[in-house]
Amino acid sequence: MARTAHIVRKTSESTIDLSLDLDGTGKTQIDTSVPFYNHMMTALGKHSLIDLNIKASGDTDIDVHHTVEDTAIVFGEALRQALGDKRGIRRFADATVPLDEALAKAVIDISGRPYVVCSGEPEGFEYCMIGGHFTGSLVRHVMESIALHAGICLHLQLLAGRDPHHIAEAEFKAVARALRFAIEPDPRVDGIPSTKGAL
Repeated sequence: MARTAHIVRKTSESTIDLSLDLDGTGKTQIDTSVPFYNHMMTALGKHSLIDLNIKASGDTDIDVHHTVEDTAIVFGEALRQALGDKRGIRRFADATVPLDEALAKAVIDISGRPYVVCSGEPEGFEYCMIGGHFTGSLVRHVMESIALHAGICLHLQLLAGRDPHHIAEAEFKAVARALRFAIEPDPRVDGIPSTKGAL
Protein backbone atom coordinates (compact mmCIF):
# COMPACT_ATOMS: atom_id res chain seq x y z
CA MET A 1 0.00 0.00 0.00
CA ALA A 2 1.33 3.44 -0.92
CA ARG A 3 2.31 5.56 2.05
CA THR A 4 1.26 8.88 0.60
CA ALA A 5 -0.91 11.85 1.56
CA HIS A 6 -2.24 15.03 -0.02
CA ILE A 7 -3.80 17.74 2.13
CA VAL A 8 -5.13 21.18 1.28
CA ARG A 9 -5.80 23.50 4.20
CA LYS A 10 -7.29 26.96 3.81
CA THR A 11 -7.84 29.53 6.54
CA SER A 12 -8.15 33.31 6.62
CA GLU A 13 -4.40 33.40 7.34
CA SER A 14 -2.93 30.89 4.88
CA THR A 15 -3.48 28.37 2.11
CA ILE A 16 -1.37 25.21 2.18
CA ASP A 17 -1.29 22.52 -0.52
CA LEU A 18 1.02 19.69 0.52
CA SER A 19 1.67 16.18 -0.75
CA LEU A 20 4.23 13.64 0.36
CA ASP A 21 5.44 10.10 -0.27
CA LEU A 22 7.19 8.42 2.66
CA ASP A 23 8.87 5.91 0.35
CA GLY A 24 10.42 8.43 -1.99
CA THR A 25 13.98 9.48 -2.72
CA GLY A 26 13.92 12.96 -1.20
CA LYS A 27 12.66 14.85 -4.25
CA THR A 28 11.19 18.18 -3.25
CA GLN A 29 9.35 21.11 -4.74
CA ILE A 30 8.96 23.72 -2.03
CA ASP A 31 7.41 27.18 -2.21
CA THR A 32 6.29 28.45 1.18
CA SER A 33 6.82 32.13 0.26
CA VAL A 34 9.41 32.25 3.09
CA PRO A 35 12.88 31.76 1.53
CA PHE A 36 14.74 30.37 4.56
CA TYR A 37 11.83 28.04 5.37
CA ASN A 38 11.97 26.78 1.78
CA HIS A 39 15.62 25.95 2.45
CA MET A 40 14.78 24.11 5.69
CA MET A 41 11.84 22.12 4.27
CA THR A 42 13.93 21.19 1.24
CA ALA A 43 16.57 19.84 3.62
CA LEU A 44 13.89 18.01 5.60
CA GLY A 45 12.63 16.24 2.48
CA LYS A 46 16.09 15.54 1.10
CA HIS A 47 17.52 13.95 4.24
CA SER A 48 14.38 12.06 5.30
CA LEU A 49 14.02 10.66 1.76
CA ILE A 50 10.42 11.84 1.83
CA ASP A 51 9.23 13.18 -1.52
CA LEU A 52 7.64 16.49 -0.60
CA ASN A 53 5.66 19.08 -2.55
CA ILE A 54 4.53 22.23 -0.78
CA LYS A 55 2.77 25.30 -2.13
CA ALA A 56 1.98 27.75 0.65
CA SER A 57 0.89 31.35 0.79
CA GLY A 58 -0.42 33.56 3.53
CA ASP A 59 -0.43 36.89 5.29
CA THR A 60 3.34 37.29 5.18
CA ASP A 61 2.82 41.03 4.87
CA ILE A 62 1.92 40.86 8.57
CA ASP A 63 4.42 38.21 9.64
CA VAL A 64 5.65 34.85 8.34
CA HIS A 65 4.54 33.09 11.54
CA HIS A 66 1.11 31.94 10.32
CA THR A 67 2.39 30.49 7.05
CA VAL A 68 5.32 28.74 8.73
CA GLU A 69 3.15 27.29 11.49
CA ASP A 70 0.33 26.20 9.18
CA THR A 71 2.77 24.48 6.81
CA ALA A 72 4.20 22.55 9.76
CA ILE A 73 0.70 21.59 10.92
CA VAL A 74 -0.20 20.23 7.49
CA PHE A 75 3.12 18.38 7.19
CA GLY A 76 2.43 16.72 10.54
CA GLU A 77 -1.12 15.79 9.52
CA ALA A 78 0.11 14.37 6.20
CA LEU A 79 2.83 12.39 7.93
CA ARG A 80 0.30 10.84 10.32
CA GLN A 81 -2.09 10.05 7.47
CA ALA A 82 0.61 8.45 5.31
CA LEU A 83 1.87 6.29 8.20
CA GLY A 84 -1.56 4.68 8.59
CA ASP A 85 -1.56 2.15 11.43
CA LYS A 86 2.29 2.21 11.46
CA ARG A 87 2.49 -1.50 10.81
CA GLY A 88 6.03 -2.75 10.21
CA ILE A 89 7.95 0.47 10.90
CA ARG A 90 11.11 0.77 12.98
CA ARG A 91 9.33 3.33 15.22
CA PHE A 92 12.37 4.53 17.22
CA ALA A 93 15.36 6.32 15.71
CA ASP A 94 17.99 8.91 16.47
CA ALA A 95 20.48 10.95 14.48
CA THR A 96 23.30 13.34 15.28
CA VAL A 97 24.12 15.77 12.48
CA PRO A 98 26.89 18.38 12.22
CA LEU A 99 26.99 21.55 10.17
CA ASP A 100 30.37 23.16 10.60
CA GLU A 101 30.49 24.32 14.25
CA ALA A 102 26.87 23.29 14.94
CA LEU A 103 25.89 19.82 16.14
CA ALA A 104 22.31 18.67 16.69
CA LYS A 105 20.82 15.41 17.95
CA ALA A 106 17.24 14.27 17.33
CA VAL A 107 15.53 11.25 18.87
CA ILE A 108 12.12 10.19 17.54
CA ASP A 109 9.42 7.77 18.65
CA ILE A 110 6.48 7.32 16.27
CA SER A 111 4.39 6.70 19.35
CA GLY A 112 0.99 8.23 18.65
CA ARG A 113 1.62 10.39 21.72
CA PRO A 114 2.92 13.86 20.86
CA TYR A 115 5.65 15.24 23.07
CA VAL A 116 8.52 17.62 22.38
CA VAL A 117 11.64 18.47 24.35
CA CYS A 118 14.05 21.01 22.84
CA SER A 119 17.23 22.01 24.63
CA GLY A 120 20.66 23.47 24.16
CA GLU A 121 19.96 26.47 21.93
CA PRO A 122 22.12 29.44 22.98
CA GLU A 123 20.52 32.32 24.85
CA GLY A 124 19.04 34.81 22.42
CA PHE A 125 18.79 32.35 19.53
CA GLU A 126 15.00 32.73 19.51
CA TYR A 127 15.39 36.42 18.64
CA CYS A 128 17.85 35.94 15.77
CA MET A 129 16.55 36.85 12.33
CA ILE A 130 17.69 34.27 9.77
CA GLY A 131 17.38 35.04 6.08
CA GLY A 132 15.58 38.31 6.71
CA HIS A 133 12.23 36.80 7.79
CA PHE A 134 12.66 33.62 9.84
CA THR A 135 13.29 33.97 13.59
CA GLY A 136 15.15 31.35 15.61
CA SER A 137 12.05 30.80 17.76
CA LEU A 138 10.26 29.36 14.74
CA VAL A 139 12.51 26.29 14.68
CA ARG A 140 11.07 24.98 17.94
CA HIS A 141 7.57 26.06 16.93
CA VAL A 142 7.82 24.12 13.66
CA MET A 143 9.00 21.00 15.50
CA GLU A 144 6.21 21.29 18.06
CA SER A 145 3.59 21.72 15.33
CA ILE A 146 4.87 18.74 13.36
CA ALA A 147 5.08 16.48 16.42
CA LEU A 148 1.66 17.47 17.75
CA HIS A 149 -0.12 16.80 14.47
CA ALA A 150 1.90 13.72 13.48
CA GLY A 151 1.57 12.15 16.93
CA ILE A 152 5.29 11.68 17.53
CA CYS A 153 7.60 12.11 20.49
CA LEU A 154 10.62 14.25 19.61
CA HIS A 155 13.66 15.13 21.66
CA LEU A 156 15.85 17.70 19.92
CA GLN A 157 19.12 18.74 21.51
CA LEU A 158 21.64 21.27 20.23
CA LEU A 159 25.04 20.04 21.35
CA ALA A 160 27.09 22.88 19.84
CA GLY A 161 26.56 25.90 17.63
CA ARG A 162 27.24 29.59 17.13
CA ASP A 163 25.86 30.68 13.75
CA PRO A 164 22.02 30.87 13.76
CA HIS A 165 21.74 29.55 10.19
CA HIS A 166 23.95 26.57 11.01
CA ILE A 167 22.05 25.87 14.23
CA ALA A 168 18.65 25.83 12.53
CA GLU A 169 19.87 23.77 9.60
CA ALA A 170 21.61 21.19 11.80
CA GLU A 171 18.39 20.85 13.82
CA PHE A 172 16.21 20.35 10.73
CA LYS A 173 18.65 17.85 9.24
CA ALA A 174 18.92 15.87 12.47
CA VAL A 175 15.13 15.60 12.65
CA ALA A 176 15.00 14.61 8.97
CA ARG A 177 17.59 11.88 9.40
CA ALA A 178 15.94 10.46 12.52
CA LEU A 179 12.56 10.59 10.81
CA ARG A 180 13.96 8.67 7.84
CA PHE A 181 14.91 5.71 10.02
CA ALA A 182 11.87 5.85 12.33
CA ILE A 183 9.34 5.60 9.48
CA GLU A 184 11.36 3.02 7.57
CA PRO A 185 9.91 -0.48 7.18
CA ASP A 186 11.76 -3.02 9.31
CA PRO A 187 11.75 -6.49 7.70
CA ARG A 188 12.00 -8.10 11.16
CA VAL A 189 8.89 -6.38 12.51
CA ASP A 190 5.67 -8.36 12.20
CA GLY A 191 2.68 -6.11 12.73
CA ILE A 192 2.59 -2.97 14.87
CA PRO A 193 5.74 -2.33 16.94
CA SER A 194 4.02 -1.86 20.29
CA THR A 195 3.15 -4.17 23.19
CA LYS A 196 -0.28 -2.49 23.19
CA GLY A 197 -0.89 -3.55 19.60
CA ALA A 198 -1.57 0.04 18.49
CA LEU A 199 0.34 3.26 17.99
